[in-house]
Amino acid sequence: MENVEKQGAMRKLFKVRGMGQVITVTFGLIILCVVFGILNPIFFSSQNVGNLLRQIAPILIIGIGQSYVLITGNIDLSIGSVVGMSCMIAATLMTKGVGPMLAVLITLVCCLLLGVLNGALVAKCKLPPFIATLGTMTIARGIAQIVNNNYNTDSIGNAAKGFRNLFYYGKTLGLYNTIWIAILLWVVFNFILSKTRTGRHIYAIGSNVEAAKLSGVDIAATTTKAYVVSAFCACIVGLVICATSGMGTMDAGNTYEMYAVAASVIGGVSTLGGQGILLGTVIGASIWGVLQNGLQFVGAPVAIRNIVIGIIVVVSVLLDIILRSGKFRRSKLTNDKKRVIENNENKVEKL
Repeated sequence: MENVEKQGAMRKLFKVRGMGQVITVTFGLIILCVVFGILNPIFFSSQNVGNLLRQIAPILIIGIGQSYVLITGNIDLSIGSVVGMSCMIAATLMTKGVGPMLAVLITLVCCLLLGVLNGALVAKCKLPPFIATLGTMTIARGIAQIVNNNYNTDSIGNAAKGFRNLFYYGKTLGLYNTIWIAILLWVVFNFILSKTRTGRHIYAIGSNVEAAKLSGVDIAATTTKAYVVSAFCACIVGLVICATSGMGTMDAGNTYEMYAVAASVIGGVSTLGGQGILLGTVIGASIWGVLQNGLQFVGAPVAIRNIVIGIIVVVSVLLDIILRSGKFRRSKLTNDKKRVIENNENKVEKL
């Protein structure tokens, strides 16, 4: 009886969309940790684990935002530039004497407006998401450059010490605050995606936009919400970078769109839309962070690290496309038909 209940629970677990991929990549993450731990025992030291988690946190946050957009069947290429815009706006305001909390609020509003613009361009104006967010990526990077007259900012100073402790250096219950911020955002956005009507609508749009429209889903509003979540997450990461360096840098967030896509697709979020869970994004971000950290420990140059991670991203997307296109399923059906024909031929020979 217990075995039957366990089997039933396992079936329910695997029926959750994207759970199979999550379980698979979790085993991969465990193997990576074991390998790097054997190659260099310092990998499992408490200091390195703490720093590793703090490195993973921004990747997870930005991956959450990209996951929302990918599940709708779209993509956000502007996410890295929004990170840079957030970092520069917040730092510039603080160096000009604006209080940290007000600077954070103004920065958040600016980033959310860009998210609304992305949603409007894609959902209302029907621009391809690649083109729309490529344009806003350039706009956001331009804002990051012009906000302080094409210069990186000075140090945000001791007046922003509380800001820096909140977003990076401070600890609560033994964990860095950056980690707690990532956990809090994951809990909130995972609840929205898995337990609310908005989350169901996001999956519906990614699965079949025409069917979702006929079902009464507001395509424009839901798509815009996904882009606003993406912009919000990018804003938070920009604030983390600002707190880390203590200044604003115009190139902050470069290649972070790659980090966001990697965390999502490695964790099983489909680039074709309609599939994936944020638990997978946690694992995807962790794999990215472990690879960066572990390869650094074994002395691999930056170029090799980038090549390895790039290959993993390409393979993840390729597997997703193959599985979603049904090639494996068609192959299985063809094999089944061959077996039926062979069985029938054997029966005829016996007769």
